Amino acid sequence: MLATIRHAASAARELPTLVIAHGLYGSARNWGVIARRLADRREVVAVDMRNHGDSPRAETQSYPDMATDLAEVIESLGPPVDLLGHSMGGKAAMQLALTWPELIRRLIVADIAPVAYTHDQSRHARAMGGLDLSDITTRAEADAALAAQVEDPALRAFFLQSLDLRQHPPRWRLNLEVLEAEMPKIVGWPGTEGSFDHPTLFLTGALSSYVQPEHRETIRTLFPKARFAKIPGAGHWLHAEKPREFEETVRVFLEA
Repeated sequence: MLATIRHAASAARELPTLVIAHGLYGSARNWGVIARRLADRREVVAVDMRNHGDSPRAETQSYPDMATDLAEVIESLGPPVDLLGHSMGGKAAMQLALTWPELIRRLIVADIAPVAYTHDQSRHARAMGGLDLSDITTRAEADAALAAQVEDPALRAFFLQSLDLRQHPPRWRLNLEVLEAEMPKIVGWPGTEGSFDHPTLFLTGALSSYVQPEHRETIRTLFPKARFAKIPGAGHWLHAEKPREFEETVRVFLEA
């Protein structure tokens, strides 16, 4: 089963468990602050998706497989739960909602649509996988080495959260070989049909281009109770760029 980080409710539990599924190259630990803050009236469980963090390594990264992983976690927690997925995790969450709708009470999809995209993130897997870690002892050294391939310092900082410096030499907590090989499936969409007739929020960054107006017809066909909201000043990493605004929007929707 997927590795999880569980945040117990800090007060009397009043609401269903919230499960959080991260995006590509991420981990449950990326969501620590938001998860702890949302765990005031409910348990919050953040997962490491397959081939990420401490979760099992597998030979595939398809959305049906990732949805099955999430279903196993939810069954162990006791459904129905509320489910939040960002980017790749958002597509896995949508796949689960369309195939096992009884497991989910409310769904939040963060900055992704149920469509295939043309962008390719495999260059980042190659950049991380090609890094010589034999003499790396600090995150600053890793950052300097990775800068030759990844110019954006914020993106490097995000990737380096998955570098385990406790190991000698350090190792990536990512199955980079499989993620690169399975990239067409990750940026794609399996064309899943069906209808999730529960409240669903498509929450996007106002500066992001991932969810376009032309995607809304497809979204409403699959998610007839879909609502749409944007966070001003945020891009694709809306939860990291505007964490308090993201958290408040999530809270209002889930507690409505």
